[in-house]
Amino acid sequence: MGVAVLAYSGWLLEFFLPTGVSPVEDPAEALLLTGPPVFRILLAVSGVAFVLAGPPLHRLGPVQWSARLSSISVSAFGVLVLLQAAYPERSDLLSSLLNVVLVAGVISLILWWPPGWRAFAVVGLVLVLATWVAVVLARQLDAYEGVFTRAQLVVRAVLYAAGGTYAFVKPAPRHAHR
Repeated sequence: MGVAVLAYSGWLLEFFLPTGVSPVEDPAEALLLTGPPVFRILLAVSGVAFVLAGPPLHRLGPVQWSARLSSISVSAFGVLVLLQAAYPERSDLLSSLLNVVLVAGVISLILWWPPGWRAFAVVGLVLVLATWVAVVLARQLDAYEGVFTRAQLVVRAVLYAAGGTYAFVKPAPRHAHR
């Protein structure tokens, strides 16, 4: 998950590389079309890492449908990220699908995470929905789309980082004595 989140955050390189993309007006996805190839490469690396993170998370989580949905959503997110790297011209559609998968994954976390973590997931769900609405409105109003798409990327990365942290720090399951 760490590699996935780091590579997914590769868009931050736009502040250090000449891209010709406006961080205020142009959507972050424009980096995939007009920016240096490093953005597509990092996005593809993150997609592979998300896909590969799903099965170990599947094994680490509890054996219940909501926990299984969490790990499946991580891999599904990875597949969509790979498609976005391969077909950047379809980024609007793929970004919406990424939001749907993320919402399903965060709802599944709300259903099985313990109370303290669950509150974080609820806040995450609100932020995912708020940034999604902000991006849609920015596209309709043709203003500040770059700001809101980048905020959306930050929210996604933070949520996946939190999920990876939970998988790393959660208490080990207790086994009954035989």
